[in-house]
Amino acid sequence: MTESTPRRWSTGSVLRAVVGIALAVALLVWGLPIAAQTTWGAVWDTLSRVGLGRATLFALIAVVALWSYTFTMTGSLPGLRHRDALATNLAGSAAGNLLPGGGAVGAAATYAMYRSFGFDARQISTSLVVTGIWNVVGRMLLPIIGIGAVLGSGEHLPDGVLAGAASGVAVGLLLVVVVVGTLASERFGQAVAHALDRSVGALLRRLRHDPDLSLTGAVHTVRVQIGDVVRQRWLTMSLGLAGFFAVQLVLFCVCLRTTGVDLPLGPLFAAFALGRLLTSVGITPGGVGVTETGTAAALVAFGATPAPAAAGVVLFSIYTHVMEIPLGALAAAWWATSTGRAPGRRRPSPSSR
Repeated sequence: MTESTPRRWSTGSVLRAVVGIALAVALLVWGLPIAAQTTWGAVWDTLSRVGLGRATLFALIAVVALWSYTFTMTGSLPGLRHRDALATNLAGSAAGNLLPGGGAVGAAATYAMYRSFGFDARQISTSLVVTGIWNVVGRMLLPIIGIGAVLGSGEHLPDGVLAGAASGVAVGLLLVVVVVGTLASERFGQAVAHALDRSVGALLRRLRHDPDLSLTGAVHTVRVQIGDVVRQRWLTMSLGLAGFFAVQLVLFCVCLRTTGVDLPLGPLFAAFALGRLLTSVGITPGGVGVTETGTAAALVAFGATPAPAAAGVVLFSIYTHVMEIPLGALAAAWWATSTGRAPGRRRPSPSSR
């Protein structure tokens, strides 16, 4: 990644952004009530009964979740302070939540902020790769644990749901094994890279117009680049991500309990896990619309009353998606006006975090 590569908005990029936002609105306005078998009138009626005290509590829980994730960020970038990590996370997330495929914009914002804190390009690229891998693995593990929680709770699931869950668990486990095995073993990683080169390498070389593109070389480069960070900081990063998801699960459950959903913890956890996985769908900003529709449909399938289920999902989305936008704007404003943005600022030592 280069230091000064401004993002250029082509006509295609603008069109994709417009289509993505329109799709998110359509899914929320029409898709969510259909999937949850309710109406927006019933949803608003339920939400109107949430008091100021509960609303404040939810905001505090959401902030604790965001703070928990700073341990993953500081683990991937030794010397980064938690305060700076929180501001960077908020600014990057705000960009991702506003634009379809906004991850690239968020990564650019993260890069610029990290550079202003005194880190070099290699340290930043390593951090971005490591946190990306950790997030993918975490979001793949959640549905596996969620389905296990449902089956362990003794809940009856329709045959179609069980078949889909079994397929999802199999795919998720395979991906987790591949990623973890590639990081843990050079031999395993090279075997995976060779297999990918044989199966999709030719296609990638044509698409990228790069006849020398080698997945084997790419895997080796990534392993060398992130090896030290993964070996020394994997526990800190893992605990940070686990804490983030755990606190978000608490928020999800209290939001749904507040709106009147009384499902056991197992189905709630499964619906939460599905929602976190759907946030990775990049066709809308931050997966908005897709996430809420899929999560509400899962809750209703598990037996939740439609209107409270949809209202709880919307309430949760307000604190995990909408709230991050103004907070991200404040974080960006703090960064832009603070001395932390001054050129030549020395990178803080790990002991100062």
